[in-house]
Amino acid sequence: MTGHLAAAHGSPSTTLVLPAKNFTDATRDPGLFLAELDHVRRMLLRAGLADVTKIALIGPSSRPGHQLDYRFVQIVPGADPAFELRGSCGHSILAACSVAGRSGELPPLHPGQRIRVNVLNNGDSVACSVEESHPDRERLGASFLLRPPIPLDDLLLFGSPVTELPHRGGSVEVTGASMGNPYVFVRAADLGVRGPEELFAAGDALFADLCDLRETAQDRLGWPPGVFPKIAALLPLGPGRLAARAVSVPSWHPTLALTGAVCLAAAARVPGSLPQQLADDATPGTSGTPDDATPGTLRIRTPGRWATVTARTAGADPALTEVGVRGTTVTYLGPAPVTAPAPSGLRARRYA
Repeated sequence: MTGHLAAAHGSPSTTLVLPAKNFTDATRDPGLFLAELDHVRRMLLRAGLADVTKIALIGPSSRPGHQLDYRFVQIVPGADPAFELRGSCGHSILAACSVAGRSGELPPLHPGQRIRVNVLNNGDSVACSVEESHPDRERLGASFLLRPPIPLDDLLLFGSPVTELPHRGGSVEVTGASMGNPYVFVRAADLGVRGPEELFAAGDALFADLCDLRETAQDRLGWPPGVFPKIAALLPLGPGRLAARAVSVPSWHPTLALTGAVCLAAAARVPGSLPQQLADDATPGTSGTPDDATPGTLRIRTPGRWATVTARTAGADPALTEVGVRGTTVTYLGPAPVTAPAPSGLRARRYA
């Protein structure tokens, strides 16, 4: 089979996009599916592509109104490598759409085209819109469509807008929310960070604090060790604006995951949540970026760029209907020949 490499701007890793038809159904034989993934991981290592830690499996969708099925695989590197299959990745969804228009899974992409993606990992429905198309890249937007709408309270991981978690002999307030991927948000000031430049320059000490809090959140939720929930530290930059720094795999995220931006904007619509409190903070911003404090629109400053996210609600008891992120550039890097896994030669075992 032929794989393809594509890189979404702001992602910590290039995505390897592969045809799903060459893999065992993950629900039918998960052990063999994981063995096939390990075959691909080893090929990446032999090809000198150890920095590629994201895999997208794509194919035609049977879900009504959708054109593309997508399954995300996060390679978790380390002495005992593993695969995380529970979540999604917005950047890799966009990379998958870029490749699909070149590999024949979709017609060639053109401005104005709208692609509905069925995320097999968690059932999300994502509409990807083509804003620009060039021979080697696209500019794509993504909207997470919620049908039926989700009541805002149902987004909360811990059941309340703010929860205290024990931390280093005391406690800190966090907000846990799930939209796109599950995230825990904490005030950076509660971890001793005084401003955005300090936040973006922070090193091992803050990274360790956030990893410890993530493990505490896992224990509170009864979740197994792994990369979920994701975690990010926040600072206010004025009405409708936040600074965010997030942990990725295996280090700091260079910007903020697209799903992280989506989750943060959704959480900011929940009354009383930390993102809502901080986004309503009247502290003057530290940047000359125009203040678009439009209801439902959040401007997020990250180490690498600004992002604009819009979360829409409806109803007397507001429920979330859609969360969208404006255009992200995806660069097509070319084919990456990968031999199809031979099931008879693979030993099924637990890799994750």
